[in-house]
Amino acid sequence: MIQNSSRKWDIGRFFQTLNYFEVIPFFSCLQRLFTSDDKSKTVHLGEKKMGTILVAGATGGVGKRVVRRLLDNNYPVRALVRDSHKAREILGDKVELFEGDLTLKETLTSKLMDDVSAVICCTGVRVQPVEGDTPGREKYYQGIKFYLPEVVDSPEMVEYEGIKNLLEVAQKSLKYKLPERTIFDFTNPTLELKESWGAVDDVVMGGVSQSNIKLIRNRAVFSGNVSTDNNGGFASVRTRNFEPPLDLSDYDGIELRVQGDGKRYKFILRCEGKWDGIGYCYSFDTIYNFTQTIQIPFADLIPVFRAKTVPEAGNFDASKIYSMQLMLSKFEYNGGLNPRFSPGLFGIEIESIKAYGGKPKPQFIMISSAGVTRPGRPGINLEEEPPAVRMNDQLGGILTWKLRGEEVIRSSGLSYTIVRPCALTEKPADKGLIFDQGDNLKGQVSREAIAQLCVEALELPSACNKTFEVREEDQPKNNSNWQDLLSQLTPDSI
Repeated sequence: MIQNSSRKWDIGRFFQTLNYFEVIPFFSCLQRLFTSDDKSKTVHLGEKKMGTILVAGATGGVGKRVVRRLLDNNYPVRALVRDSHKAREILGDKVELFEGDLTLKETLTSKLMDDVSAVICCTGVRVQPVEGDTPGREKYYQGIKFYLPEVVDSPEMVEYEGIKNLLEVAQKSLKYKLPERTIFDFTNPTLELKESWGAVDDVVMGGVSQSNIKLIRNRAVFSGNVSTDNNGGFASVRTRNFEPPLDLSDYDGIELRVQGDGKRYKFILRCEGKWDGIGYCYSFDTIYNFTQTIQIPFADLIPVFRAKTVPEAGNFDASKIYSMQLMLSKFEYNGGLNPRFSPGLFGIEIESIKAYGGKPKPQFIMISSAGVTRPGRPGINLEEEPPAVRMNDQLGGILTWKLRGEEVIRSSGLSYTIVRPCALTEKPADKGLIFDQGDNLKGQVSREAIAQLCVEALELPSACNKTFEVREEDQPKNNSNWQDLLSQLTPDSI
């Protein structure tokens, strides 16, 4: 039987803990008032879920709009451009430029894909009026044909060979990347990262254990001295509440990369913002001085309140995660003891915390064109078709080669989205959108709307491995539910 001795309780540290996590708002407000402490007590992780986005064709009509929207959503952007000086004037200083040419395979080196999570391909053969740059050219690009068009480049080289070249370098980097999301990367320490976590020891229950978390050697080190005096026996570190709560509903669980001390720890998630509410727990064993990857499936989390299980709490809700906690405790659950617990010094190093097992999201988004399957299709009345379909042969087989480029993407092994817009215009994106499959859709659509669609699709598993046409409705748009629109589409049969 373990005898618990009595030691003096540190009431000052008790109030420091409550203040750090703003458990007593009035007390916390007074401290900020007298110390000029304006630091937020919530953690702003943001909603960006991906790394650098590579945009090919970034200086074109759709491409430059895609770049702008990506930057507005705080994505790092790399643009593949032929002329970096011209591109800098168009795209500004916030974009990383990579000078290369899709049609020249040797210019697409492996550095093009460094840290890239997805590619948005807005490339296309330049089409212009034969008459040249006349005042009527703007109307031509509004979808109103006044002039006989001609292609400037080779459709085969741009729409097919160029796509193959880009895919070849992209596949090497993206093909085997598992869908994951980094929540905390302690290998890149920042002040914000340091201030996200604080100690919650048994002092809050009258105990005397002490711990802290420090960023050392590009890792977070959770260490201290755990004591069973005063009926205590746990030490932990916890994040301040996330604002907004994390939505990890597209993932299977949490992955920890740790180096432990041979003890058993608990990882705790909360899907409510209460200080002393229900936590969802998972216990894991560490190996002394050995780096491990610990996967914690959401389905295996146990609802617990003060080390007692609460079955009626139901399953964990991964769509609203308010905080995370790492704990060393002498107790397991419902009075059971931790078989690897011993009082005294402890320490565990954390390299990263990630969400794993995510549903695939598009790795390669291509802007193609409506009409690519119509040249030569039986039953097509060319008089009713857009100019690109009627003049496919005169334009070097532009739609035929676009279709060949699509086929290369569909067989690449990457998760993809192929968007086939109808006639592109310079109008604002103020109309609702109609999606369809089968390549029968006709009409117009704003370049702004297509750019927005591409950026939204990056985060939507429902966009994966689908090819579809897009045009505008006649009515002004309501708030678009992109998830619902894309979920109605059928995945391609590959």
